[in-house]
Amino acid sequence: MPKYGPKTKKKMKKVMHEYKTGTLKSGKSRKKVTSRKQAIAIGLSEARKSGAKVPPKK
Repeated sequence: MPKYGPKTKKKMKKVMHEYKTGTLKSGKSRKKVTSRKQAIAIGLSEARKSGAKVPPKK
C-alpha cells in the first residue's frame, strides 16, 4: 500500500466526501463523478498539483 503525506490524506478525505454526497465534478465538462476509482484519481491528481507527497503514476 502506498504511503501518502498528511496534505494528500486531507485532500483525499475532502474529495471522497464530495464523491459520497454527489457534488464531485470532473474536468472541463464538470460532469458528476459516478465511479469510486475516478474519484480517487481526481483526488491524487489534485494533490500532485498542490505539491503534496504522492507516489508517481504507474
